Amino acid sequence: MVAGRLAAMAWRAAWLGLLFAIVAAMPAAAQVGFDRWGGDYSSFTLRSGDPAQCAARCERDPRCRAWAFSYPATESPNPQCWLKSRVTARVPASCCVSGVRGAGVIEPQGGPIEFSIDRAGGDYRSFELPADPSGKACQLACEAEEGCRAWTYLRPGYVGGAAQCFLKDHITRPLRRPCCISGVVR
Repeated sequence: MVAGRLAAMAWRAAWLGLLFAIVAAMPAAAQVGFDRWGGDYSSFTLRSGDPAQCAARCERDPRCRAWAFSYPATESPNPQCWLKSRVTARVPASCCVSGVRGAGVIEPQGGPIEFSIDRAGGDYRSFELPADPSGKACQLACEAEEGCRAWTYLRPGYVGGAAQCFLKDHITRPLRRPCCISGVVR
């Protein structure tokens, strides 16, 4: 009986080890909130302020293995793209989006917060607030007001130097724009 339990435990440990090895070997997709330090061979300003443009530049350059993007007013006044000759480890950094060649940009999906979405129009009040890469402060402001139905957080550096929160009295159509984080209050 003891030998059977030991064999079962050994089998589980081997299975978990194999599963971990498979997951570790998978290429890391580009993700919002991560940077990759080192391996830079080129850096430049992006006029669009869209991390997808940085990923596309990496795709077109045969030397590029990975890339990193920083939103405006975080690392510098303008949005920056760094192309990398090697894949370095991801490190958490709210300023940035990074990825490996072929991964594209993967933003958090689902839930009440809509990354890279602007809900233009319907504003009844706007105000500056401290930089918040999650947009949560703007969401909480909307939830605290009875008439607020939707909100948009404008990242600092896209229009002026400060972050802004726009509270809306009706729900507007979502538009993909890297400048913003939005949500709807139900």
